[in-house]
Amino acid sequence: MSRLRITLTHWPRRALALADTPRPNCPDCDGEGFTAYGYGDDKPEWGPCHCWDPTRVRLLLPLPSRNSPADYSDEPPF
Repeated sequence: MSRLRITLTHWPRRALALADTPRPNCPDCDGEGFTAYGYGDDKPEWGPCHCWDPTRVRLLLPLPSRNSPADYSDEPPF
């Protein structure tokens, strides 16, 4: 079963990308994609779960840059 979804990326420029998602029924992360690990300290470290690869992203379509409202004119085009 495919766990891919379309996402909006902002680096290096705005684009639509196909990204991997965590396995929804994973017993380690419960579908969140991250697991806590630590060495007995108060604040655990968080890392990606084995069911998900956050670097698995494919660029689909680059999007044009947005213009600010100050770039538009109030005058008619003709």
